[in-house]
Amino acid sequence: MGLDLIVPLKRPAEGKSRLRGAVVPERHAELVLALAYDTLSAATSADGIRRVLVVAADPASVADLTELGVEIVAEPSRGGLNAALRYGEELLRRDTPSGLVGALQADLPALRTEDLTAALAEAAGRRAFVADRQGTGTTLLLAGTGPLEPRFGGGSARAHSASGATPLTITAESLRADVDTADDLAHVRTLGVGKRSSTLLGTPCVVM
Repeated sequence: MGLDLIVPLKRPAEGKSRLRGAVVPERHAELVLALAYDTLSAATSADGIRRVLVVAADPASVADLTELGVEIVAEPSRGGLNAALRYGEELLRRDTPSGLVGALQADLPALRTEDLTAALAEAAGRRAFVADRQGTGTTLLLAGTGPLEPRFGGGSARAHSASGATPLTITAESLRADVDTADDLAHVRTLGVGKRSSTLLGTPCVVM
């Protein structure tokens, strides 16, 4: 059975506040959406991914993501990131109660499909997570056979480990390279980003 992924998305104009200034102000929302587009392009192409559900604060503002084959639903009116993920999990499990579910952050523009596939293989159906390159955050959380139990936010890697999730040990550099700051953006540019991000940033496209 394949894995169903939940990807939460803020309104592009409001997301990634620490990246403001990376591009001219009127293109900030375009940058946020480009990061998500390249993340989802890789995720939907990875072996073992069956379905991708985007839980969006403003579905209309991210509607062009549907060309990648993802589904988009509106997030609950309140509750934040973890509530959005639990809502996505609830929707997915209505259709496939015993299915495998995971949560992926939407700011991984350098993501390689082989890194995501390798993470799923190492997890082998267990509740597990991938920490970001700093080792404090979480880029991917897999539910295993039980509930997802998301604990995203400050120190989420430690919180997920404390809740019983197994930290995956694969290198998977592109899967650990989330983008929150200008330094993060510089780092993913060295790895090579997807088409949308490369066009916007003037960086050669390496991720296919």
